[in-house]
Amino acid sequence: MPIVQESIFIPKPPQEVFDYVSDPNHLPDWDSSIIESQQIDDGPVKVGTRTKGKSKVLGRRFDWTTEVTEFDPPRRAVSRGEGDLNFTITLTTEPEGDGTRFTNRIEADSGLGGVFGKVADPLVQKAHSRTTRANLETLVEILTEH
Repeated sequence: MPIVQESIFIPKPPQEVFDYVSDPNHLPDWDSSIIESQQIDDGPVKVGTRTKGKSKVLGRRFDWTTEVTEFDPPRRAVSRGEGDLNFTITLTTEPEGDGTRFTNRIEADSGLGGVFGKVADPLVQKAHSRTTRANLETLVEILTEH
């Protein structure tokens, strides 16, 4: 299972960062791989909240549904995704100086399998790390412009 983990400093308080990144409606704004994202359940995000969406990763489009499995504002949110690709997303915020250290960790099934998967997974992981890093830089821009 490839794992991509990137973190970045955001000059905003942890609660503000957490509120933004844990809102499914904001995902397409800062994550370039997400084409659409919509919370299925009513009310505030909590354990059990489900979201459906569509993503495009390395040229491949896929549908997914996530369920929040951990929700500890403003520190940590974990969602498990199922669909054309199974994955787990962990978002964490930690106070750092006058802002927040935000970390986005993605664990995903490669979907490639076999010998080819063992060869391709590191390449996929490296490419997705670059994309994730760019997404975090976009997130900083969005949060610091408001």
